[in-house]
Amino acid sequence: MYTSLKETDHGAASHEGGGPPARAVPRWRRSLRPYLLIVPALLLTGGILYPFGLGLFYTFFDFAASKPQPDMVGLENYRRIFTETSFWNSAWVTVLYAVGAAAVETVLGVGVALLLHRSTLVGRVLEKILILPLMIAPVIAAIMWKLMLQPSVGVINYLLKPFGLGGVQWTDTPAGALLSSIAVDVWVYTPFVAILALAGLRSLPVSPFEAAAVDGAGWWFTFRRLTLPMLWPYVLVAVIFRFMDSLKVFDIIYALTEGGPGDSTVVLQIRAYLEAIRFQRYSFGISYMIVLWAVVYLVTMVLVRYLGKIQNRAAEVPK
Repeated sequence: MYTSLKETDHGAASHEGGGPPARAVPRWRRSLRPYLLIVPALLLTGGILYPFGLGLFYTFFDFAASKPQPDMVGLENYRRIFTETSFWNSAWVTVLYAVGAAAVETVLGVGVALLLHRSTLVGRVLEKILILPLMIAPVIAAIMWKLMLQPSVGVINYLLKPFGLGGVQWTDTPAGALLSSIAVDVWVYTPFVAILALAGLRSLPVSPFEAAAVDGAGWWFTFRRLTLPMLWPYVLVAVIFRFMDSLKVFDIIYALTEGGPGDSTVVLQIRAYLEAIRFQRYSFGISYMIVLWAVVYLVTMVLVRYLGKIQNRAAEVPK
């Protein structure tokens, strides 16, 4: 069949099986085929770049609901952003949230994966339960936790009451609101890290671990010198995804605290939403999003480059 198709493509008028000869493909169609194949990719790229470029273009104007005929202001929106205290407060909250959530989810996710790696009946059951939080929309999870964290009627304070902690104001203080938001993020996304780490554990070669067992190596030595170095590329992929998502978080924090109390949990995404939607300063709000995009892009490039180095180093581990 391959020979028949190849000959047909080059103009031969023969066909296996004794059927009627296939028509030769004209040269212009063969020349045009590569360009037709990239059309979907070009349309997709255009669909991504056009809104982004239009949004970037609007940041050079003072477009707002109070000023329907905007004037070009150049880089004034960016100058205002970097000179406002609210921006630096939001940037600091965003970094705290992203680093805290990604770190806790990585440690817990790897720990859960190590426990589930042993193929026991309990492990297989827990593996099925583990993916349940990923099936719930983050905003629904945040509302669910908001009800459970209610100081007077929430189930969390009810369970802590015998230990003398029944009156905790979980989301009414700046530190409590931020920690509660991180806790909800951890509850939702730790299974994602655990699943990636578990897939990595199950793909590791067996021979180095058998050799370590023969030499009498302990669990900690095996984990530190074999498991973790070979598993690290998988873990780093999870860290990159979670860190990027955490920098762009909106739904969990807004559903849980609406950015409060005060500005204590107003991350950059919520600040952009407030400026563009609530205050209807469209150009200023989009400028916030462009700044956030630049931060996420730079951080991602650094992490991806580090991931490449880690993968090259892991490839040198004898298998």
